[in-house]
Amino acid sequence: MNSRLTHTPFPRLNPKLAEADHVLVVDDQASSRLYIGELLRSAHFRVSEATNGEEALEAVERLRPDLVLLDVLMPNMSGFDVCRQLKANELTRLIPVVLITALTDRSNRLMGMQVGADDILTKPFDHVELLARVRSSIHQKRLNEDLDHAAKVLFAIARAVESRDPTTGDHCERLVAMGEQFGRYLGLSRQQIKALRWGGYLHDIGKVGIPDAILCKQGKHTPEEWEIMKSHVLIGEDICRGLRTMQDVLPIIRHHHERWDGSGYPDGLAGEEIPLLARVFQVIDIFDALTSPRPYKPALTAEQALEVLREETRKGWRDPNLVREFCDFMFVTAFNLVEAG
Repeated sequence: MNSRLTHTPFPRLNPKLAEADHVLVVDDQASSRLYIGELLRSAHFRVSEATNGEEALEAVERLRPDLVLLDVLMPNMSGFDVCRQLKANELTRLIPVVLITALTDRSNRLMGMQVGADDILTKPFDHVELLARVRSSIHQKRLNEDLDHAAKVLFAIARAVESRDPTTGDHCERLVAMGEQFGRYLGLSRQQIKALRWGGYLHDIGKVGIPDAILCKQGKHTPEEWEIMKSHVLIGEDICRGLRTMQDVLPIIRHHHERWDGSGYPDGLAGEEIPLLARVFQVIDIFDALTSPRPYKPALTAEQALEVLREETRKGWRDPNLVREFCDFMFVTAFNLVEAG
């Protein structure tokens, strides 16, 4: 006898609706929400609504829309405040926010840029322009998400590489923190400081291509092994080259073993031929290595490590101006710690 299992079909969304891009419309005026919502639905978007800033933040957290259309003038919490909070949250920062405002003065447009809005539309707006801006912003979101995912994969690989050598501890995390601090001390741009932070994680990612027998060898490398070891900077550059967001980090990955006198690798660059960020990074990289314990050496004190850097500068290996700046930076840092204590 044949028997069949019976079951209640699992409820499914309309496939076309499930695949549609999702827009959250935030406006305290019901008529505005109705007009914009109908316009978006007619263009095959999914639409959700929120009537104020607090509802908007809760809806974004719960629904994770593809885009937020956000009115600026709302009671209690303005659109500027909502946008600022969304862009400060790691989980929602990539969701594009398009501000809609009746305010046309320059100061409000500047405020929109300062809080991180992806676009600004001025009322009354053309419905064709609105739809074009929405589609463009969502397309950019997709690209940003792909780049963000790829970057996270690279960071995961870099951490795996670091874990192959348990003696380094939190070397990368320390480099990230010190890169940001020293970069600020030097007055570098936000983009340059970001590159230093990412360089902290990715500078040795190419070691993923170095055999364990060479990478983890305790004794001195043979000339042939050393050539293989040095290739990690080229491997690392190749791994990261395809990502547009990594272009400022590539010089750090490739050139952080160059020397001021041209005796480094891989290209034998000398002096200011060596990219600035690579020179900055190598100083903090060397300092951290010197002040961290290894199986083959004890950790040096900060002053001992600075003296090693000065000696290497006298040999012609390091940028004398940057080493001088780093020594001053460490003095100021130590002084501030004493003052705080």
